[in-house]
Amino acid sequence: MNGIVSGIIPPLLTPLTETGEVDYESLGNLVERLVGAGVDGIFVLGSSGEVAFLTDAVRDQVIAKVLELVDGRCPVYAGVIDTQTNRVIEHIQRAEKLGVQAVVATAPFYAITGPAEIEAHFRALRTATTLPIIAYDIPVCVHSKLAPALLVQLGAEGVLQGVKDSSGDDVSFRRLCMLNKAAGSPMKVLTGHEVVVDGSYLAGGDGCVPGLGNVDPSGYVRMWQAFQSGDLRQMKEEQDRLARLFEIVFTPVGKVGPAAGVGAFKTALELIGVIKTNTMSVPMTPISDSASREAIEKIVREVGLID
Repeated sequence: MNGIVSGIIPPLLTPLTETGEVDYESLGNLVERLVGAGVDGIFVLGSSGEVAFLTDAVRDQVIAKVLELVDGRCPVYAGVIDTQTNRVIEHIQRAEKLGVQAVVATAPFYAITGPAEIEAHFRALRTATTLPIIAYDIPVCVHSKLAPALLVQLGAEGVLQGVKDSSGDDVSFRRLCMLNKAAGSPMKVLTGHEVVVDGSYLAGGDGCVPGLGNVDPSGYVRMWQAFQSGDLRQMKEEQDRLARLFEIVFTPVGKVGPAAGVGAFKTALELIGVIKTNTMSVPMTPISDSASREAIEKIVREVGLID
């Protein structure tokens, strides 16, 4: 059994208080928003969850709290992202003990690695756990692109059970889906890109891991359901609406990377009333200027998330 669900698996944001601690009340509100919308799973401690900024102790606390909040209503997958293999294995062991249903790991980074090292890395992770492993392809952060042929080989051998593709390489994604299907679909192939989800489904993708799904989980659930029922017109309409909503990430003034993207998601959720603050992990700063906040609010209202 593959062990990885198809459908919508949002990468959960990590709400913070004004002083930078995890805001567990807001976290509970956010989890209820996702589960209530009918998501198929929750991915905690991904890039949208600011995993790279959290201490090991805080990571463990967030996993434990999310598992408590979800209470078995959908699978919980945990990011075990770190620079090198032994550090990742330590994260896996703690996440497995806490009770997650799968782990999500990138290629090793900081030290330069090539295809041989990346393969050895994932094989070592497999020897360290019985949990399903999802490979996270995000070259913008780890500076290595996971090759479709290698991923499918590892999938066919039972090393990997899924791929979250956040590479932005549509040709590579299409090849991955084709090779995976030809091999008997040993892995679930998931896109991490919010505005080309309809195309990824038509290419053979099994679902989506959308950071924007924190802001509008119902829209992504409706799009998946439309695809499943063969209603491609509705699927496109939902995608067009979500693409409009995604414009919030381009509105912040003087922000780049997560400070702009995750910062916009948090700001939207603060405006909607789901979380208390849009605080970001140090050294990032929240979106506080009135022009950016007003632009985000205008878009959120236009797509119907604020009355």
